[in-house]
Amino acid sequence: MSSFSRTNTLTATDEDRALKAKHAAMWASGSYPTVVEEVVHALGGILVEAIDVRPGQRVLDVAAGTGTSAIPSALRGAQVVATDLTPELLAVGRAAAEEQGVDLTWQTADAEALPFADSDFDVVMSSIGVMFAPHHELAADELVRVCRPGGTIGVLSWTPNGFIGQLFATMKPYAPPPPAGASPAPLWGSVEHVRKLFGDRVDDLVAHQQNLRVDRFVDGAQLRDFFKANYGPTIAVYRFIADDPEKVSALDAEMAALADRFFHDGVMSWEYLIVTATRR
Repeated sequence: MSSFSRTNTLTATDEDRALKAKHAAMWASGSYPTVVEEVVHALGGILVEAIDVRPGQRVLDVAAGTGTSAIPSALRGAQVVATDLTPELLAVGRAAAEEQGVDLTWQTADAEALPFADSDFDVVMSSIGVMFAPHHELAADELVRVCRPGGTIGVLSWTPNGFIGQLFATMKPYAPPPPAGASPAPLWGSVEHVRKLFGDRVDDLVAHQQNLRVDRFVDGAQLRDFFKANYGPTIAVYRFIADDPEKVSALDAEMAALADRFFHDGVMSWEYLIVTATRR
C-alpha cells in the first residue's frame, strides 16, 4: 500500500502547521530572489549537471525556491515538478520559466510530507532547499519514498564549516530556541549525516565538497547589510532582538567580522556539499 495518503503524526499537528507557516513567511520576507539572482544562482545548475538530468525523465525539485534547478532540468527536456513551502518564491520561478519558454509544474508543498505517490519520480533533487526543513529524518524519508528504485537522489547543501554554516552558528545565540525535534540546517552539509539519513535505502552514494565563488561584496559590513535586507533567516533573527540595541550591535559586529574572515583577495568562497545516490 502506498504511503502517499498516510498522516504523519508530526506533520499533522497544529504545532507543526504553525511552524511551517512561520517558515514560509520567513522565506517570503526580505527578498530571497535577490540573494538567488546576485549570489547563489549558479548552484541550481551545478546540481543538475552533477545528476546529469536527461530528456524525458520525471524530475521533482524539492524546496525548489525560484527554480534554479527545476528550470535547467526542464531546459534539458525533463518533465519537472517544482515544489516549495513558500508560494511567493514559486511565483518568481514560474515567471522566469515563462520568460525562457519552458513548461513545468509549480506546486506548494511541504518537504516533510510530499503530495506524491511512492516511486513517482526518476530524479528527486534539492539545491540549498531541503536542508532547511526542520525535521531531517522526515525530509530524507520523503526524498527516498517518492524516488523510484534505480532513480537518482541529489542534494546540494551548505556545509557546517563553510560561510553559510558559520553564519547560522553566529546567529544562533541571538535567535529564538529551535522547535522540539528540529536539526540545524547545515548538518545536511555533512556527508556522515546524510549517509545516516539515507541509510541502506540507497546505493552508490557519492559526496564531494566544492566552493561557490562570491564576488558580490566589498567587505563584511556590506554583506551583513545585504543579508539584513534580503535573507529571511537573518531578518528573523534581527526581528527577534530588535528591542535590545546591545544585542543588535553585537550581532552587527560579529556578522561583519565573520564575513571579513572569508574574504581572500576581495573574493569569498562559500563551501557546499553535493551528494548523489541511487535509490535501492
